Amino acid sequence: MPSLKRILAAPAVQKAIGVSAAEYLRLVYKTSSVVTVPSDIYEQIASELPVIIAMWHGQHFMMPFVKQEQHRVKVLVSRHRDGEINAIAAERLGIGTIRGSGSHGGDFHRKGGVGAYKGMLDALAEGFNVALTADVPKVSRVAGMGIVKLARDSGRAIYPVAVTSSRRIVLDNWDRTTINLPFSRLAGVAGNPIHVPDTTDEAELEKARLALQAELNAANEKALAIADGKDGGAAH
Repeated sequence: MPSLKRILAAPAVQKAIGVSAAEYLRLVYKTSSVVTVPSDIYEQIASELPVIIAMWHGQHFMMPFVKQEQHRVKVLVSRHRDGEINAIAAERLGIGTIRGSGSHGGDFHRKGGVGAYKGMLDALAEGFNVALTADVPKVSRVAGMGIVKLARDSGRAIYPVAVTSSRRIVLDNWDRTTINLPFSRLAGVAGNPIHVPDTTDEAELEKARLALQAELNAANEKALAIADGKDGGAAH
């Protein structure tokens, strides 16, 4: 009898799960009311496109709906089995994929990272916005240096983004994965952009990394407050 791992590795099963996941997320979005902060964020970023969109791991499920129709977007997705399912779901929702993972040190030398890093640089050069999680693998809410170096090497701004819902299930795992539920108040918050100078100065790069980490945390807290109706009218 085939093991569950082998069953989940079957391409037909992965496709079925990925397509189902995409359609479920579409249902969540279509049945939810949406609040965007700042309300004019798309006008604000127009002159800076393409940009790098940063998010925390485990908070990514509703991110495809941040994209507007005219935007071209690619997302970094791991080569793991779960990554294959995520890639199928993303592409079903109109998001291109770049396969590979980062590393704790930001050198991208493992799990296809070198090719992925070049893929992200190429995508930005071609006018695609690039989305990726900012935290280092298995270390929640700690921004890695890889995304900072991507901003430096591409010359593109990083926009920290958080999206959450009033009705949700938060898993008790390392990244506190959030399962968004239908019929929610959906809050999307963009933090202040991070512009990384063209420098090899480690202190400057660390300053940008800490700024990104702080902006992502602030965006996440604000999104939670808005979704839960605790924003005191700040979203309006």
